[in-house]
Amino acid sequence: MTDIATRAPRVVAAPGGRRRHNGGGPRGGTIAAFLLPFFVPFVLFYVVPIAYAIGQSFLVVRRTSGQYGTSYTTFGGFEQYAQALQNTELWASIGRIALFGMVQAPVMLFVALIMALLLDTPLLKLKSFFRISAFMPYAIPGVIAAIMWSFLYSPQLSPVVDLLKGIGLHPDFLGPGAVLWSAANISTWLWIGYNMLIIFSALQSIPQELYEAAKLDGASNWAIAWRIKVPIVIPSIILTTVFSIIGTLQLYTEPAVLSQISSNISSTFTPNMLAYAVAVGGNYQQAAAISVVIALITFVLSFGFMRLTSKKAGL
Repeated sequence: MTDIATRAPRVVAAPGGRRRHNGGGPRGGTIAAFLLPFFVPFVLFYVVPIAYAIGQSFLVVRRTSGQYGTSYTTFGGFEQYAQALQNTELWASIGRIALFGMVQAPVMLFVALIMALLLDTPLLKLKSFFRISAFMPYAIPGVIAAIMWSFLYSPQLSPVVDLLKGIGLHPDFLGPGAVLWSAANISTWLWIGYNMLIIFSALQSIPQELYEAAKLDGASNWAIAWRIKVPIVIPSIILTTVFSIIGTLQLYTEPAVLSQISSNISSTFTPNMLAYAVAVGGNYQQAAAISVVIALITFVLSFGFMRLTSKKAGL
C-alpha cells in the first residue's frame, strides 16, 4: 500500500526561515487562463479605443493647394486641443452640465440616503418589495426611460400636463428654463435605486451591537440614524458621488431623446452631444480632442473630489 505521507506535497524550507510548497500551488499558466477572458476584452474594447482616440486627436486634415486641393492627414501636435479649448460651445455645454450636476447629484444622493435608511430601519414592513421597486428603474434602459418620460412631458400627450391644466396651471416641461431639469428628473429616477443599494449594502455591514449599545444609552432611532449610521457610510456616499460626477459629464441619452420633441435642446447641449455632432460633421480629429478634454476634466473632478473628501473623512 502506498504511504499517504509520500503523496503529500513536500514542504521545503526557503531562505529566511520561510516555507514553500514544491507542489499543489497555483501555476502561472492557470492564473493566466483565468485572467485572459478579462484582459482580452479589456484591451480590445477599452485600451485600444482610448489609445486610438488620443492618437486621432493629434492629427489634422490639410489640403495640398487651396480649397479644392487633395486632402491628407498629418501630425498637427496640439492644434486640435487649441481649437477645442477655444470652442465657446464646449464651455457653454460644460457650464450647463456643471449646473445640472450641482443640483441633480446632491438631490439624488440625499433621497437615496433617506431611502436606504428607511430600508434599514426595523419599523418598515415589506422591505423586499420596496427595495425591488426602488431598484426597478435602473433595470430599464436609459433610452426607454427617456422615451417614457417624454410622453409625460409632451404638452399634446401628457396626462400630467392635462391634469395640471385642469387646476389652472400651465407647465412647460420642455421650455428653455425647464428642459434641463426635466432631463435631471429622468436621470434621478433611473439612478436613485442604484445609489440606494450601494448605501444600503454599507448599512447592512454595520454590527448590530452598535445599535444595541446606543439604545441602552437612550438613543432614539433618529439619533442612531444620523449619529451612527450616516458617519459610518460616508465612504459609500463618497463613492456614489464620484460615480455621479462621472455620469454627469457623460450625460447624453436623456437630452438626446428629449431633443426629438423639444427645440430647446441643441446638438451641443452637453459635452458628449457636442463631440458626437462634431464627429457626425466629419471632423473626427476634433471630436477626439473634445472627447479627451472631457475625459481629463472628468478625471480631475472625480479624483480631486475623492482625495479631498477622503482626507477630511480620515480615510
